[in-house]
Amino acid sequence: MLALAMTLSFSGIARGVPDESAKANAFFDRVFDEDVARSPMREAYLGIRKDMDRWDDFSEQRELDDLGRSVRSLAELRRGIAFERLDEQTKLSYRLFVSRAEQEIEGYRWRHHGYVFTQMYGLHQDAPAFLINFHPVASEADARAYIARLRGMPAMFAQLQQQSRAGQAIGVLPPKFVFPLLIDASRQVIRGEPFEGEGQSALWADFSAKVGALKTLDAAKKKALLAAGRAALLQSVQPAYERLIAMFEDQQRVATDDDGVWKLPDGAAYYAWRLRQSTTSRLGADEIHELGLAEVARIHREMAAIKERVGFQGDLKAFLAFMRDDPQFAYPQTDAGKAAYIERATQIIDDMRRRLPEFFGVLPKAPLVVKKVEPFREQGSAGAFYNAPTPDGSRPGTYYVNTVDMRGLPIWEMETLAHHEAIPGHHMQIAIAQELKGIPKFRRFGGYTAYVEGWALYAEAFPKDFGFYADPYQDFGRLSDELLRAVRLVVDTGQHARHWTREQVLAYMQGNTAGSERDNFTESNRYVVWPGQATGYKVGMLKLMELRERARGKLGAKFQLRDFHDLVLKNGALPLDLLEQVVDEWIARQEGK
Repeated sequence: MLALAMTLSFSGIARGVPDESAKANAFFDRVFDEDVARSPMREAYLGIRKDMDRWDDFSEQRELDDLGRSVRSLAELRRGIAFERLDEQTKLSYRLFVSRAEQEIEGYRWRHHGYVFTQMYGLHQDAPAFLINFHPVASEADARAYIARLRGMPAMFAQLQQQSRAGQAIGVLPPKFVFPLLIDASRQVIRGEPFEGEGQSALWADFSAKVGALKTLDAAKKKALLAAGRAALLQSVQPAYERLIAMFEDQQRVATDDDGVWKLPDGAAYYAWRLRQSTTSRLGADEIHELGLAEVARIHREMAAIKERVGFQGDLKAFLAFMRDDPQFAYPQTDAGKAAYIERATQIIDDMRRRLPEFFGVLPKAPLVVKKVEPFREQGSAGAFYNAPTPDGSRPGTYYVNTVDMRGLPIWEMETLAHHEAIPGHHMQIAIAQELKGIPKFRRFGGYTAYVEGWALYAEAFPKDFGFYADPYQDFGRLSDELLRAVRLVVDTGQHARHWTREQVLAYMQGNTAGSERDNFTESNRYVVWPGQATGYKVGMLKLMELRERARGKLGAKFQLRDFHDLVLKNGALPLDLLEQVVDEWIARQEGK
């Protein structure tokens, strides 16, 4: 069993740490820095102002090179670092590095099984969002780098199209319903000035605003930059998107309506791998499916109790429909209604922030903002999501809200959604991880779905014990969001392992959740193109609750929730098996005091 000394200093390598640990940590950071330097986009996400005129390399050769780097790095670690001479914290880093390298090597087999373009992700929509949100323009050089990236879009998309066609050649193609969403999202990017259509395109609005804000440039230089940006949009971006749309139209004609990855070559093995990746467990599809059914039944019982509390006349199915459809539970589909939602979400976050010291000893330093999802990616985006801050504080963490359909953002869900995406959920966990001292960078900036999403779902739940969700409808919202994560266990495995049709998935969701038709449709689309990912939430949350109650039961009066939370967060993201070992060792140390 791995013994973890949590008393290590987090301010750097503690005095007396063996040279072997220092050597190992230097190796980990060197590999991380080399990997980041090979990715201009990752540099931007981390706030590193280098290579701002380039996109990542998405070629087949690059994937082969990455595989080679993983193999060589793993061999170098095993050859050059003596595991038994490491301190306990560095032993954990060693195990994590090996685990990640082995996953990357195993994943090479499946490199063409993942869809390149979907309504949930893909550079057709992520490239504009990247420029808008992650390419700052503080100088003329930054503006010219922005133009260079616009000019580089055709080459980048050509690589991605080659990858998409390589998948298609072996029978990997998204279902037919995906393609109208891809086509529409792509057309949105090249609609409005300087392209055809009313208004301004998102890219032109962003670039012109950023150039206009440059106080160090005179009018002539700004005019020249704007002319160059306009030309790049018309001469490079527009043709690149037109070619992309043409490929989508070609693929749409041969795509099928089969949603599950069982249809892919070696689909069952691929899905089993995806489940291992998402849950960091050995749970199989059947076990996950049955776990989901049991959790759905439990949550329905708790919802029924709320139904009785508010005096609703009718069965649970009628209550779910009432919560979904009654207009009192949604802000108006107007600019004022959307602004009111953002304002209230910000207030909920502020209310939680004031009470964080009750639950945590370690608090994040990075700021947090709430923003609306940009119009060009509204249709395919989730109802809400989070983008991490930069480590240097130059960009805050961002809680994005998709206001395309305000009925899909019910008022009763606001408290739990803010807790999940902002604090004490994603922002709390990710910002703290980035700010940790004394552990390698790959642990500060890495993640595992079961840990990251499991924590965020856990962060929705535990405030209930401290007076949050006092309004029964907000408590219903908490249960509704937990219910959705339980339903995901059922429908993800149903779809990809049990050959459920789209109609079966939607019927199950409509019959068991309070989601709107649009929300359920968007959610089901997500599961189709992102197999297994949605199962990590509930599996991770249940493990965290199990570990907390194990600690509470064994420690009794010695148990402090703040200490447990700090323990979970102060090691960065961990796979669930190692997280369990961390907690068990902590319990043993506390019992010995």
